[in-house]
Amino acid sequence: MKVVAINGSPRKDGNTYCALKTACDVLNSEGIETEIVNVGSLGITGCRACDACAKIGKCAFDNDGFNEIAEKVASADGIIVGSPVYYAGINGTLKSFLDRFFYVHSSKMRFKPCAAITALRRSGVTHTYQTIYNFFTFSEMLITPTNYWPGVHGAGKGEAEQDLEGIQIARTIGKNMSYLLKMQAESKIPVPEKEDKIKFSYIR
Repeated sequence: MKVVAINGSPRKDGNTYCALKTACDVLNSEGIETEIVNVGSLGITGCRACDACAKIGKCAFDNDGFNEIAEKVASADGIIVGSPVYYAGINGTLKSFLDRFFYVHSSKMRFKPCAAITALRRSGVTHTYQTIYNFFTFSEMLITPTNYWPGVHGAGKGEAEQDLEGIQIARTIGKNMSYLLKMQAESKIPVPEKEDKIKFSYIR
């Protein structure tokens, strides 16, 4: 089993990374492979609404590293998305990645365990992780429970380590995701059959 953690921060080893690594260390101790991929430091642009991905199964724009990371995320057994808080929301590069990823790969993510974790100085955690959850629920993923809103506090590099409750939240994500993954591995119950999407039109 493998979990891919997505670091949306442009700082590869900042507080968002600290939170992700904490969760990943727990998963590793439970025998689950992890990999942290950095998207926040890449020049990933937003979706251009060309709809070509629906035909070719990947983004048509292949010059920014998106497709390579997207394939890695889509093949994982579980994902953790980490974001810094920018103006009470996720940062732009991460939003661009998630828009493009879930538009083309959401069908591959059904019932995979997932989690969000945020890094913030003071406030904005709720709106930020709920924005990430919107991608999860649309794709029928299993949101990993934790014991409080998933955020670690810190401004300067390394300060998140001093937020003992936040670090505990990250550890709890790791423990609970491990449980979900192992439970799935042991279960013989098939996932529910997916229904074709009914798209209601308000303009009729």
